[in-house]
Amino acid sequence: MTLDQALTVSVLRPLPGTAAELLRDLDAPPRLGAHLRLVHDVAWSLTDAIGRRWPTLDFDTTAVLFGAATHDVGKVVHPEELSGPGSQHETAGERLLLRYGVPAHLARFAATHGSWESPGRGTEDLLVSLADTVWKGKRVELLERALADRIGGAPWQTLLDLDDILGELSAGADERLDFQKGFPVEG
Repeated sequence: MTLDQALTVSVLRPLPGTAAELLRDLDAPPRLGAHLRLVHDVAWSLTDAIGRRWPTLDFDTTAVLFGAATHDVGKVVHPEELSGPGSQHETAGERLLLRYGVPAHLARFAATHGSWESPGRGTEDLLVSLADTVWKGKRVELLERALADRIGGAPWQTLLDLDDILGELSAGADERLDFQKGFPVEG
């Protein structure tokens, strides 16, 4: 399967045009394209559900979706991190996006998605990090609590409502993992 197929096949929502164009320009590995599309699709569902449940929560949906669509772009520079652990892709991704003219407030997600617990992270950073974990069915209690704190309200009710949303999103993890595995790590 090719990068173009990763970016176009299936019922997943398409990446923002600038993100898809960037991946094509970089000749990104097909698996990276598939992964970014999956996380973007989950981020879309996540922001929609959170926006409907907590309409007064202030966050930039467009920024979250772009961040989800590009958060791992640094793996073009560090392809070994497509199939193994590592965090070198985070700062490399932010630098790469900045070189391509992506505004800093959007490029930052490449660097912050793995360090959501650092001081100064916004709600958007938490949402990108959450989409990047829940797409595969992984749950991170501290990340969920950090978002619940941002949401406010009665803490336990907020956590229960957030748990419902994340449980629903996690339910499709096996299909998403199978989709991603269908694409090669190398172009």
